[in-house]
Formats: sequence, C-alpha cells, structure tokens
Amino acid sequence: MQRDMRISVYEVVGSPLCVASNDGQKVYDRLADALKAECRVMLSFHNVTTVTSAFLNAAIGQLYGLFDEEQVRSLLKVEAMEVEDAELLKRVIETAKLYFKDPQRFDQVVRNTMEDEDDGA
Repeated sequence: MQRDMRISVYEVVGSPLCVASNDGQKVYDRLADALKAECRVMLSFHNVTTVTSAFLNAAIGQLYGLFDEEQVRSLLKVEAMEVEDAELLKRVIETAKLYFKDPQRFDQVVRNTMEDEDDGA
C-alpha cells in the first residue's frame, strides 16, 4: 500500500532562504528515502521566500539520477511555490533530465561551450 507524506522545505532547512546546495541535499535525502519506499510525497514550500537553482538542483534535480522520470512525476508533488520559483524548478528538471540521460555528452557540450566563450573573449 502506498503511503502519503508531506515534507516541509522550511522545516527541513530551518529557514525561509533555500539557497545553499547543502540545504538542498538535506531535502534530497528525505525525498530519496521516501521515493525508494514508494511513498507519495507532497513537498511544501510554504513560508519559503527565496529559492535558488543550486538548492533545487541538489534537492530535486539529482532525483533524476536515481529514479526514472515517471517515478518522480507520479510520486512527487510540489505545493505553495511562487510562480517564479516554479518556472526555475521546471528549468532545473529539464536540465537534470538532459544531464542524466547522457552525463558524459552533457559535460562535453558544457566544456566546448566554455572553451568557445573563452576564445571569443
């Protein structure tokens, strides 16, 4: 039987500021444990005022390296997230899916892009 659980980002981080990747890692650890147990999770951003991509990459993006997209989509829901933060989360998820599909190729593309930028400077 699937269980439902709620994780408060504010309570896990202990602050309305969700900016550091190590705080995101704390959220990820809880999410990963819940998803491994096939729990449906409501991730609440209630009382959170600031979210960065570094935090979201650590908290949610790296889930796509451990679970397939369908698992994450069916088991994880987000609530009380500001519209701008939800847009950022969508970008983080799309990037994570691309990365975990082929990490070596993704890293090579990033390296090539950085080299091209260096050459043009």
